[in-house]
Amino acid sequence: MSQIPVTILTGFLGSGKTTLLKRILGDAHGMKIAVIENEFGEENIDNDILVQDEGEQIVQMSNGCICCTIRGDLVNALNDLAERRRAKAIHFDRVVIETTGLANPGPVAQTFFMDDKVAEQYLLDAVITLVDAKHANQQLDTQEVVQRQVGFADRLFITKSDLVDAPAVDALRHRLLRMNPRAPIATVNFGEADIKQIFDIRGFNLNDKLEIDPDFLKEDDHGHDHGHDHDHDHAHDHDHGHEGDDHAHCDHDHGKCEHEGHAHHHHAHHDDAIKSFVFRSDRAFDPRKLEDFLGGVLQIYGESLLRYKGVLWMKGVDRRVVFQGVHQMMGTDLSTRWLPSEKKNTKMVFIGIDLPQDLITDGLERCLA
Repeated sequence: MSQIPVTILTGFLGSGKTTLLKRILGDAHGMKIAVIENEFGEENIDNDILVQDEGEQIVQMSNGCICCTIRGDLVNALNDLAERRRAKAIHFDRVVIETTGLANPGPVAQTFFMDDKVAEQYLLDAVITLVDAKHANQQLDTQEVVQRQVGFADRLFITKSDLVDAPAVDALRHRLLRMNPRAPIATVNFGEADIKQIFDIRGFNLNDKLEIDPDFLKEDDHGHDHGHDHDHDHAHDHDHGHEGDDHAHCDHDHGKCEHEGHAHHHHAHHDDAIKSFVFRSDRAFDPRKLEDFLGGVLQIYGESLLRYKGVLWMKGVDRRVVFQGVHQMMGTDLSTRWLPSEKKNTKMVFIGIDLPQDLITDGLERCLA
């Protein structure tokens, strides 16, 4: 039996998760969706409930969806749902986990890699994070969990943009891009998101494209030609991205510095603990050196590394090597062959909390053949 895809829906209190979830469940997409809700949610979807089995905490909803409120362990809830699905007691095509607004999505995502039974039955598709346009800057400044929610995201939805002006939305988008350049950003009001933007993202699929938002620091790129990696196997292989070491008031990506006096007013810099940076090289890696170095980085900085992913050119390997990870858990796989006409290169993105960018990039340079 094929694995059941899972989407984690996260975002701070009041960001619109339940509104989006109701919209997903109400759409005529023909999918049967099992919903796992954290019991601390600021509101729930009980008004749509028809039947509840108290013993199993499984809720049958009016559109045929199944809701499971977590009062125990997520692993147990997932295994219980899979067991009942196998027994044909319930039927669903995919699972959406709605986390509490105060939750760090990291441990939820790790569940799908740490527990063998869960990993066998489920496939983590993506983490979708909602960001409230009106309150986002204050929340990002004061709540580390909100930064983590952004850092873990495979896709970011800006909600409630109707409550602020266009320059504020633009500034928020710029801030989010600096924190997480690999997550495409969409503006979503009243939960009106295209189902294709929510499901089958393949954010945790190893053998897939490395998604780096093409607008990442685009305004700071003045005619620099970074080359293009034409990956014919994946239709949307965005090949843009620059190092995002966002110091308090300086943008050092291309030696360009925005001082406080003349910085664009709508792109005020925030010294966020969670930042991202992109490593690129046109030289091949020495496999043994890289393995040793990455092993050390994960051992020391694993808890601070939220998400990382890369497409690598390895010496002596005629295929792309793809890798990605969450905290200390990293996986690698062989992807498609390099075509004779292609210019081989490496691109890696790291998203984490106060990561030593210079140390990591210098170390990666030393691993090149």
